[in-house]
Amino acid sequence: MAATTSSTQGWAQLRQQARSLETQTEMLLHTYAQFSNQTNIPPKPTEEERHTETRLRELLDKRESVISHLTRLLTSDPSPSALKQNNLSLLRDKLSDHRRDLSRLRSTLESARTRANLLGSVRDDISAYRAANPEQGEADYMLDERGRLDRSHDVADSVLSQAYAVQDSFASQRERLAHINRRITLAASQVPGINTLITRISARKRRDGIIMGSFIAFCFLMFWFFS
Repeated sequence: MAATTSSTQGWAQLRQQARSLETQTEMLLHTYAQFSNQTNIPPKPTEEERHTETRLRELLDKRESVISHLTRLLTSDPSPSALKQNNLSLLRDKLSDHRRDLSRLRSTLESARTRANLLGSVRDDISAYRAANPEQGEADYMLDERGRLDRSHDVADSVLSQAYAVQDSFASQRERLAHINRRITLAASQVPGINTLITRISARKRRDGIIMGSFIAFCFLMFWFFS
């Protein structure tokens, strides 16, 4: 019974250690991934990058050792539980995933560094060529300026085209409104008594306006007289 208890305690401690190493590995993998996302990747690995990669490899090796120890404990157990076997399988799978992640990130970083170095080399070659051939450099500059002017003209033409399209749309809408107004006027003129009705409505509105204005003026005079 004592041996079984000791074995269980040893398993729990080692499993906890493996989980702690997993967490540390994930944090360092996140840090390592940031090196390939830099705007200006240095031509050679920095001290921080080398230290992070070394630390990652050490953690992976430690986890391998802990998993080996857990495997021996599980093998020596006369009746290993399914839970322990499942835990050990998960630890192994996670270790394999992290090894692949490190390899993938390293390849990505090397590719990014290669591209950055290639672009830097091309820019240096262009600068050196222009320095050795000032006339060609001046011609390239004039061509670049011509290209920028052409692009500016294209933008201006696009804006003018849009403005003309809007103007045509307004003119078309104005013509449609005028046509609708003419049709309404024509229809109104063809309905018997419609003009008389409209005239009476207008006269009544004017009369109501005069009455309301007179009433307001009377109220104002009364207020001014009694104040």
